[in-house]
Amino acid sequence: MDNSSGVGVLDKAALVLSALESGPATLAGLVGATGLARPTAHRLAVALEHHRMVARDMQGRFILGPRLAELAAAAGEDRLLATAGPVLTHLRDVTGESAQLYRRQGEMRICVAAAERLSGLRDTVPVGSTLTMKAGSSAQILMAWEEPERLHRGLQGARFTATALSGVRRRGWAQSIGEREPGVASVSAPVRGPSNRVVAAVSVSGPIERLTRHPGRMHAQAVIDAAGRLSEALRRTG
Repeated sequence: MDNSSGVGVLDKAALVLSALESGPATLAGLVGATGLARPTAHRLAVALEHHRMVARDMQGRFILGPRLAELAAAAGEDRLLATAGPVLTHLRDVTGESAQLYRRQGEMRICVAAAERLSGLRDTVPVGSTLTMKAGSSAQILMAWEEPERLHRGLQGARFTATALSGVRRRGWAQSIGEREPGVASVSAPVRGPSNRVVAAVSVSGPIERLTRHPGRMHAQAVIDAAGRLSEALRRTG
């Protein structure tokens, strides 16, 4: 092998995974694609299946397993968090308001990064806070592009409507006025991963007295720009 690492078994396992990148393969197909002996190819594929890096399709052919997607998602999250700090700090400085980054986690959303306003009245959301998916502009963003069935389920008991989310998709940003918490307004925009799927929401939030009852007019462009910078960072390293 030209690209040998010196650890034979790993090199061979990498060959198997690379062969499956182009689609499902029978054992004979794996042997043909990798040049490995049939017993070796079988032993490695079954061992990788044990670790969920390989799986089987309905026809019993070998395919790439779910563990790879989980690892890719974790790598994406690490990249997102590595980029988020300076982007949120810039957003805070441009708007004068607290900035947050949210990801969906089951039926909740979690604040994974934040840049707090330095003084005066502010909406403080500590990193690690879990908030509802039923209210708030970032919840709208994380919900708006969901598949229809999950969207329908998520709207039950929500403070926003399907019509509101249709507007969010059209505009590319969301706002809320006292939706999550009385007296607090916010504006959010979507962060998209390499496949264009919405993976997070960037927000600014603060008292309605400062953000007014039309916070999007003031801050939508700055939030969209911040979300765009994070999306671009994910595409570059995706």
